[in-house]
Amino acid sequence: MSDRSFNIAIVGLGFGAEFIPIHQAHPNANLIAVCRRNEAEMNAVADQFNIGKRYTDYDELLKDPEIDAVHINSPIPDHAPQSLKALRAGKHVMCTVPMATTIEECEELCKAVEETGLKYMMAETVVYSREFLFIKEMYDKGELGKLQYLAASHPQDMDGWPSYWEEMIPMHYATHVVSPCLGMVDGLAEYVSCFGSGTVRDDIA
Repeated sequence: MSDRSFNIAIVGLGFGAEFIPIHQAHPNANLIAVCRRNEAEMNAVADQFNIGKRYTDYDELLKDPEIDAVHINSPIPDHAPQSLKALRAGKHVMCTVPMATTIEECEELCKAVEETGLKYMMAETVVYSREFLFIKEMYDKGELGKLQYLAASHPQDMDGWPSYWEEMIPMHYATHVVSPCLGMVDGLAEYVSCFGSGTVRDDIA
């Protein structure tokens, strides 16, 4: 691990606030700024975690020369545009899933990373779970033998979560099953197929 430390800004403080203690505990991360449109809610979180720099305007945050990297936790439609802005402003990017909602946005992000030489991470959390790492270690040691077939599903208890989570388009969270499968074998997807359930509950249609 490098001894260099990085000044981090978290963008989006709903789910994003969950990551603040993680950044603050890491020896190479200095969480120096937060960004949220709602100033009162932003200040409440920043006060709780003693964070000095506070922005309600994302573009102003990107002008801050002290910030090395941004961790984006904003609503899904903002992920790709905000990631691109950050890269073009000279900031490294960590963005919660999904990285984008179109192939064109994904290609544009890859091109921006190549052009800038900066780091981009799609923050897929499942591949850092204890369960995945345990199975991955078994596979790497050869304890599972030759892999013939691999399937994954991602059931999630949404009790207590905001109602909009249940209404998300399922493709937005395909990363939670695709990433572990690919990560297990260090592979890339060769083709994609889709099978619909045929039904959508009335309350989330």
